[in-house]
Amino acid sequence: MKITTPFPDPPAPGTAITVAPGVLWMRLPLPMALDHVNIYALDDGDGWTVIDTGFDSAVTRAHWADLLAGPLAGKPVTRLIVTHHHPDHVGLAGWFIVNGAELLMPRTAWLMARMLTLDAQDTASAAQVTFWERAGMDADTLARRRTEKPFNFADCVHPLPLGFTRLTDGGTIEIGGRTWDIRMGDGHAPEHATFWSRDDNLVIGGDQLLLSISPNLGVYPTEPDADPVRDWIDSCQRFQAHARADQLILGGHKLPYTGLPLRLSQMIENHHAALARLHTHISAPRTAGDCFAPLFKRTIGPQVYGLAIVEAVAHLNHLHQTGRATRTLGPDNAWYFQAIE
Repeated sequence: MKITTPFPDPPAPGTAITVAPGVLWMRLPLPMALDHVNIYALDDGDGWTVIDTGFDSAVTRAHWADLLAGPLAGKPVTRLIVTHHHPDHVGLAGWFIVNGAELLMPRTAWLMARMLTLDAQDTASAAQVTFWERAGMDADTLARRRTEKPFNFADCVHPLPLGFTRLTDGGTIEIGGRTWDIRMGDGHAPEHATFWSRDDNLVIGGDQLLLSISPNLGVYPTEPDADPVRDWIDSCQRFQAHARADQLILGGHKLPYTGLPLRLSQMIENHHAALARLHTHISAPRTAGDCFAPLFKRTIGPQVYGLAIVEAVAHLNHLHQTGRATRTLGPDNAWYFQAIE
């Protein structure tokens, strides 16, 4: 078994690639290290169903104008499906609704997005600062973040009006002349929707089934003792029962690919290997901020520091909650984790 990429070149801005009858792959830019998000449009006859949206920004809206006037011309976007609540996927959902599209997404994703758009802060909250302290954030970064304006979800997500259609695990949906089974994943985002065609070999995977990279598994002040690593591994194991080598996986980033059974095994093993390296590293007490080297095996710069520290917390929480490490609060108000042999 191997992994293949039948479409090795991504679509140029404002254009689309047909990856299956009635299924278009498009790409939008992101202002971050992972510099793009994939979106898909499925032909429903009298209109398009679009999967995910990109950020709400002037740049993204300009790209959407090109797409709506180009590959999607002649038909309205009648439905928008959001796979999960992260801003690169839900950012323009409210804008599409205002322009007449029906919104479909998991309930947890809608609640998270709605809550986060309303939770705008001028400075970091006390709970956020405590979380950073307990993660062992480096002193210079912590001092700066105490006073600077934090990232607010509303900075790049259009307000979500009331009303949506819920997608549920185990349900089905008709899109693009196909019947799709809805299967929810967890770990990267709670109740992340994936769609598995009953009529051909297509799977819409969002960020749950990415090629070559693992999505961020982060812990945040909203749930500081969460264990998304367990949720992620459990989801990958559940998906193994439905995976076939011939399925074409349409992910939220990177390229479409085949070879899902191998890719799921890789994603499971990658995190087990990271946990093993981390367990060795914390033979002496360590904070999350001390654990980048064994987890990521590369230098972590300022641009991805925030993502790295929340993922380090996630892996340490997993070791602690599975009985492989102790956790002690130090005099600096940071959690120190130490391996149990």
